Amino acid sequence: MDFLNYALMQRALLAAVLVGVTAPAIGIYLVQRRQSLMGDGIGHVAMTGVGLGFLLSASPVWTATAVSVAGALLMELIRWYGRTRGDIALAMLFYGGMSGGVLFVNLAPGGSNANLTSYLFGSLSTVSPSDVTAICLLAAFVVAVTLGLRRQLFAVSQDEEFARVTGLPVRALNLLTAVTAAVTVTVAMRVVGLLLVSALMVVPVAAAQQLGRSFAATFAIAVAIGVSVTIGGTVTSYYQDVPPGATIVLLAIAAFVALTALSAPPARRRARPAAAARPAAARPAADPAGCTIPATRGAAEEAGA
Repeated sequence: MDFLNYALMQRALLAAVLVGVTAPAIGIYLVQRRQSLMGDGIGHVAMTGVGLGFLLSASPVWTATAVSVAGALLMELIRWYGRTRGDIALAMLFYGGMSGGVLFVNLAPGGSNANLTSYLFGSLSTVSPSDVTAICLLAAFVVAVTLGLRRQLFAVSQDEEFARVTGLPVRALNLLTAVTAAVTVTVAMRVVGLLLVSALMVVPVAAAQQLGRSFAATFAIAVAIGVSVTIGGTVTSYYQDVPPGATIVLLAIAAFVALTALSAPPARRRARPAAAARPAAARPAADPAGCTIPATRGAAEEAGA
């Protein structure tokens, strides 16, 4: 535990814990909405914000937040109002964000692509006190939204039409989800990196779905996995001198593989008697996404379970 004596590692661990909480917290809603790649698209847009921060000699965390929020809102508005399909909007965010980031970094005084690398893949040595302050403020916003509005966000994620009928402001909640995802990307970029943050939003949730049988349980397990792998990856990075972002993602994938292997035999044993007891006509079609949280009209109640 000697690494706790260093202020650098104290800041890195605090940032890692916040990332481990926030990424799965918003990721669980994106997975249910079949928008797992949204974080990846926003991460590419945030590259433009980072480059803009270098160009303007401003904090890249805040400029990345502003640009990624604008990009996420644009993508959501295109999905609602435009005729362009969502995958095309994502492609535009991918390529435009990457190009803008590289261009602005090179136009900045003394600009170098090396400055961008720490934001792309994460770096422990670059987590400054001002970064920690920004990460704490942004993480507080993410936690407040994902927990305070969990019933509403869950209902919209499961069935937008039913949520609209019940009187929920579906459009506003979709925009809020996009903004929260964008904020989460900037929270995580100093530890995991912009190109890998999407994995931390999705993989812990996918791993938690192997065990959780309700939204609340899946949420809690996903956050626990997220915190565990971010702390483990940060400590491993310190002792082994390996990139923290890549280490964290690989640990998350290892957790998914392990939990999948452990949960497969019990799941098969439960499925056999249940399938035999139900008539063939009453058996639901298999969910190709393997989601463990059913889309039902009791979504709001399930979210509060």
